[in-house]
Amino acid sequence: MNAMAIGAYPTSMLSQEAHALLTRLARVRPFALVEPMVPAANLLPAAQMAIDTHLISGRRELRRMVRAFIAWLHGPAAGRATAAEAQRRFTYLRLKFNAVLTQFDLFNDVITQRSESESGVWLSGLDVVSADALSLPGAYYEAPPIVCYLDRGPGAAIRRARTRLPGGGENPVAVIRVPRERMIGSGIASSLVHEVGHQAAALLDLVASLRPVLRGLQHGAGPNALGWQLLERWLSEIVADFWSVARIGIAAPLGLIAVVSLPRAFVFRLNVDDPHPVPWIRVKLSCAMGEALYPHPQWGRLAALWEAFYPPRGLDAGSLRLLERLQAILPAFVTVLAEHRPAALRGRTLTQALRVGERQPARLMALYRLWCRAPERMYDAPPTLVFAVIGQARSDDRLSPQDEAVLLGRLLTHWALASTLDTSSACAAATGAGRAGPTPDLFHPDRRSTPTQGERHEHAIR
Repeated sequence: MNAMAIGAYPTSMLSQEAHALLTRLARVRPFALVEPMVPAANLLPAAQMAIDTHLISGRRELRRMVRAFIAWLHGPAAGRATAAEAQRRFTYLRLKFNAVLTQFDLFNDVITQRSESESGVWLSGLDVVSADALSLPGAYYEAPPIVCYLDRGPGAAIRRARTRLPGGGENPVAVIRVPRERMIGSGIASSLVHEVGHQAAALLDLVASLRPVLRGLQHGAGPNALGWQLLERWLSEIVADFWSVARIGIAAPLGLIAVVSLPRAFVFRLNVDDPHPVPWIRVKLSCAMGEALYPHPQWGRLAALWEAFYPPRGLDAGSLRLLERLQAILPAFVTVLAEHRPAALRGRTLTQALRVGERQPARLMALYRLWCRAPERMYDAPPTLVFAVIGQARSDDRLSPQDEAVLLGRLLTHWALASTLDTSSACAAATGAGRAGPTPDLFHPDRRSTPTQGERHEHAIR
């Protein structure tokens, strides 16, 4: 029996369904019109514009496709088609429609949290920290906008910018999922900057440029060949850890330890399908990176503490031998990372590009002492430098977790507010409305602060 032409009833039904898609699509409005939040919790303008522009473009394209389907359904070409053909076309259209809504929901999860009291502003502050962590003087790449949101679980994650989204199209911003349990302490910087490191590695093409080097080192390595193979397998996560150590110093391995302090079986478990290094060796590797970038006895002490927490005694002979061989090649491996010269850096090494000389432990400790006397200077420093100083102070047992939480809450609020007011000032200047005056910021004590204000910030630092 031959398939019948579409007919009036299938045409009417599919036409109604297509118009229903247009009706629902019209209800998907730009986030700037539907999400209530205080101004300081807003996304940075570049991120807001990138997200809304991407979704507007997707809606426009989908609307064009639906209208084209309706025109086809009522045109002469449909007279030569079957009901099955018409249904196939509509099914594809509906799948595309659902994909666009999936993208909307992805960003909706990010933006809706900005209306939460206090944490919405802190998220805006984390956006500023992320942008600072990704910035690299020298114009080596064009950094995409970054937005943060909170979720359950102990670890962070990133959906990198310029990667494919569900349903097609490139992600217009980097989206970082931050674990709620890390809010609020210096450990948040470890998770955050590690994820930023994944974005930086993609922009600099670090993993692809390092793989041939590591494969070359496997040849002639004898019993250490397996160790080099594993390091190559874990390269993506290791490079992100390197970025974190280079940006925030000892705060990076301290935060890492908080994440991977698991039951002993998990700390020593080797899963060949897991892109993350064995937790036990990962902490040792993070300490080795710190020793290479910022020579200081603290790295050896932290590595010894980790081994005291998880002594490798009682492991089977094969696992113990593998860990020993991995430890033996860590210094050489870290040197490879530190001295790597990807093409994007135009002849400079990673160490040179990241300017690690500015964040040596002695300088961080000196800054902490200075900020205790003049806390207003801390609010003018780059956010990742502030986290490095705070992490160093925590490591040196000069800052309690309670005071750290208070201080970081003020800092994140300050960074969020400052970025909002800077944007407002720039918009006012661009529209000829005049330049805004000094920022009246309760979270940023200036040199004219009353003694009481200064004492409160000094107490929070101490």
